[in-house]
Amino acid sequence: MLTSANQSRILSIVIGKNRIRLRDLAMFNCALDAKLRACDLVKLRVSDVAPGGSLRLRSTVIQQKTGRPVPFEITEPTRDAIGAWLELRGQRDDDWLFPSRNHAGCHMGTRQHARLVDQWIRLIDLEPAAYGIHSLRRTTVSLVYKKTGNLRACQLLLGHRKLESTVRYLGIEVDDALELSEQIDL
Repeated sequence: MLTSANQSRILSIVIGKNRIRLRDLAMFNCALDAKLRACDLVKLRVSDVAPGGSLRLRSTVIQQKTGRPVPFEITEPTRDAIGAWLELRGQRDDDWLFPSRNHAGCHMGTRQHARLVDQWIRLIDLEPAAYGIHSLRRTTVSLVYKKTGNLRACQLLLGHRKLESTVRYLGIEVDDALELSEQIDL
């Protein structure tokens, strides 16, 4: 999970006025909001987030891995970043939100997305082996769990079928056990 400070550091690096930086900002914010696997994030279409040029507050996509729908919110900073990105590059509803720079008509690949995440992590002097694509997926959901303790909400946000999967994914059993242990005075 990325801390708020680490998120801010990455944001300060990816914010810029050139085409690539706007794409990176939109992708970073979208990854945090959508909580999607990389294979689903890179396959977002303009119509998923801005049909007819109007940015949505929420969206739902069908996950590739499970075939299940997963809803996500699109926060104001993400809408701003996506709006700026779409304004810069132009868009049609059937366009990929994050198109490949090398293959016309294709979306960015998951390997390229992983390279971008590694680059962002290195730029803020963190160890890429400790953070990756799933760090972005896990960040918001971990914060939701820490603030609310609501595992069911986290399950829905991640699109998991089983609550046990969400517990394992967030590493809750270990964290909860350690918190309880820390509260005991011997």
